[in-house]
Amino acid sequence: MDHHEDQEAFKKDLKNIAMTTLSSKLLLQDREHFANLAVDAVLRLQGSGNLDYIKIIKKAGGTLSDSFLAEGFILEKSIATGCPRRKENPKVLVSNTPMDHDKIKIFGSKVKVDSMLKVAEIEEAEKMKMKKKVERILALKPDVFINRQLIYNYPEQLLAEKGVMVIEHADFDGTERLAAVLGADIVSNFSTFGEGEAQPKLGGCSLIEEIMIGEDKVIKFSGCAAGMACSIVLRGSGSHILDEAERSLHDALCVLVAAVKNHRVVYGGGNSENII
Repeated sequence: MDHHEDQEAFKKDLKNIAMTTLSSKLLLQDREHFANLAVDAVLRLQGSGNLDYIKIIKKAGGTLSDSFLAEGFILEKSIATGCPRRKENPKVLVSNTPMDHDKIKIFGSKVKVDSMLKVAEIEEAEKMKMKKKVERILALKPDVFINRQLIYNYPEQLLAEKGVMVIEHADFDGTERLAAVLGADIVSNFSTFGEGEAQPKLGGCSLIEEIMIGEDKVIKFSGCAAGMACSIVLRGSGSHILDEAERSLHDALCVLVAAVKNHRVVYGGGNSENII
């Protein structure tokens, strides 16, 4: 059967497929609830089938039935101290660059100095080097700076003083997803942007804010450039249950993506034999 032209009938078919997939899983008791979550998330993809736009977040506490779908993207990190906690219609710079050069890092080398003053001069030179890098970042005029790597206190302070929201240690998977849903380039080298050269593309969304899920603070990106982005927040009593729930839900999402691409549904329960 192909109900792709009838939106309501096709959504009902997808829900039945999801419930069948979850019938043999841990989520059996709440399968209708999770089937609805999976169908809503997959339909948001508008046929693209890119599961990277669906983020599954596990938060202990509550019961499985407390799980919900959040529009937009949720990053399980915190905003740096001294930075704004909310930004509307921001320009977002996503980066994967070292921001810890204000501390000397020397591997396999020795430096001999005849006084502590010389050490201070070396440290000051490293500090000025970092300051110039921050100035190149600020020249791109971002409202939010998200870095894959660690950001030390000095560059963080410089960025916060200019009103830039700073988010560090965004895991690599999170950085890749963010770049995709925000429509941004991941920048790793800030020394190559001169006059007349192509500037990196900054991402955008309607709102970035810090929210609470359970007992943890997370960062929510609403109204992302890729409107298909969403996050499914799983709640449960412990890590083992949450891990199994994630595996079960991922199975359902994969089956639904295949069904959306193919459109056609074969009814089970002996229907095939009855038709013949």
